[in-house]
Amino acid sequence: MAGSPLLDDLRAALGDEAVLTDPDLLRLHRRDEADLCAAGTPLVVVRPRDTAQVVAVVRAAARHGVPVVPQGARTGLAGAANAVDGAVVVSTVAMTAIREIDPVARIAVVQPGVVNATLARAVREQGLYYPPDPGSWESSTIGGNVSTNAGGMCCVKYGVTTEYVLGLEVVLASGEVLRTGRRTAKGVAGYDLTRLFVGAEGTLGVITEVTVSLRPVPEESLTMVAVFGSTAGAGTAVAGIAARGLTPSLLELLDRTHLRAIEAYRPMGLRTDAEALLLAAADTGPRAADDLARIAEVCTAAGAAEVYAATDAVEAAALLQARRLAHPAMEKFAADTYPDGNGGLIIDDVAVPRGALATLLDGVARIAAECGVPIGVVGHAGDGNLHPNIVVDRADPASLERGRRAFDEIIRLGLELGGTCTGEHGVGLLKRDWLAREIGPVGVRVHQAIKAALDPAGLFNPGKVL
Repeated sequence: MAGSPLLDDLRAALGDEAVLTDPDLLRLHRRDEADLCAAGTPLVVVRPRDTAQVVAVVRAAARHGVPVVPQGARTGLAGAANAVDGAVVVSTVAMTAIREIDPVARIAVVQPGVVNATLARAVREQGLYYPPDPGSWESSTIGGNVSTNAGGMCCVKYGVTTEYVLGLEVVLASGEVLRTGRRTAKGVAGYDLTRLFVGAEGTLGVITEVTVSLRPVPEESLTMVAVFGSTAGAGTAVAGIAARGLTPSLLELLDRTHLRAIEAYRPMGLRTDAEALLLAAADTGPRAADDLARIAEVCTAAGAAEVYAATDAVEAAALLQARRLAHPAMEKFAADTYPDGNGGLIIDDVAVPRGALATLLDGVARIAAECGVPIGVVGHAGDGNLHPNIVVDRADPASLERGRRAFDEIIRLGLELGGTCTGEHGVGLLKRDWLAREIGPVGVRVHQAIKAALDPAGLFNPGKVL
C-alpha cells in the first residue's frame, strides 16, 4: 500500500498524519453501531480539516475510481456509515470548528465534526437553544445528525434535525463545492436543495459545513412519570394527550424489559414491576404545571397505576438520564442473555400515527411471542416513533433468522398502520428493501435519477439507501 498512487495523492494533499492505513485503525472504521450489517475494510481513512482538503480527497478518489464513505462518530444504527472494501473513508472528526454563533440572526455555522452536545452547550452560553437531541448527543456529530436526519427525545415538540438546517456546504462527486440554503429567517429561492442532502446518508455528497437555526432557551421543564400495567395502555395515553391538544416537550416510553435492563446496568430505583413507563415533560413557562396536570389526568384515565412528578431538577435529570441509558443497557442485557457474550440487538425504528401506537405495541408483543425472541420496546412515544430492540444470539443461525423475521414483521405492521420503516435512524444497509416497498417503484426511480445526476459513477457511499 505504501506505493499506491491514490495514497500518494492523499498524502500530498493532506499530509501523512491525516492519512491512516494502520490495520487496527482501518478495522475500527469498518462500521457504525448497527448490529448484523455487512461491513468491508477500507483502503484508507482520511481526516481532512477543511473543505479544500475534502475536495482534494474526492477528486483523488474519482481519478482512481475508488468509493468514498463519509463517517462522523459512527454512532448510527442502520449501517449507513459502514465501509466497503477498498474505500476511502472520509472521517470528519478533525472538522470541529464552530465558525459562528449569531444571537441576533439566531444561527450557528459549524463544521460537520462538531459534537451535538458541544454545540448545544456553546449556544446555551449565549441564551440560545439547539433542540435536536439524539440519544447519542454526547458523541454524535452534527454532520452525522444531518446526514441521517436524526431525531431525539424533544422531537415531539421541536421536530427533527431537518427543521433546523438552514444551509449546507457540500462537496459533490465532481469535486465542486455547492452551497445551499440561506442565513435569513425566510427564503424560498429555487428548489430546496438543503433538504435534498439532509437524510441522504452521504450518498449525494460530503457535507463540510452546516448552518443551523437556534431558538431562545426554553423555561425549565417540569417532569412526570406515569406507570402502566400494559404497554398498550401507555399507547392509549399518548393518543389521548394528542387528542387533548397537549404538546409536551418530551414524551418517552420504556417497557419492562428496558426498565429492568437499565436498573441492572445502573441502579437508580426504577419501577421494574411496571409493564410500561411514560416519561413526560412540559416547558411552557407559567403553563407548564397546568399542562403537566392535564397530561397526568389523561394517563390516569388510560389506566396508569401511578403518576408522580419529579420533585426537583436533579430528579428530573436522573429520569432523563435513565432514558438515555436505554441503548447501552440493552446491549449489556443482550450480551448477558446468551452464552459467551454472543447476544446482539437488531434495532427497529418504526413510526406510526399516534392513534395507532397502542395497536403497534400490541402487535410487537404478538410478534415477539410468535417468533420466539425477546423484544424490548423503547421510543419517542409522543411522535409515534418506537425502537423495538430484538435480542438474538449471534452464534445461533436459528436465533438470527427468528430475529430478522421479527424485524420484518414489525416493519410490515408499521406500514400497514400508515407508518414508515424509519422514523429517525435512517435507511443505511438495514432497511433498503423496506424503503423500496414504502416509496414504491416511482419513488425508487426518482431516487435513482437524483443519485445518477449527482453521482454518476456511483462512488459516494455505495450500497446505502437504495
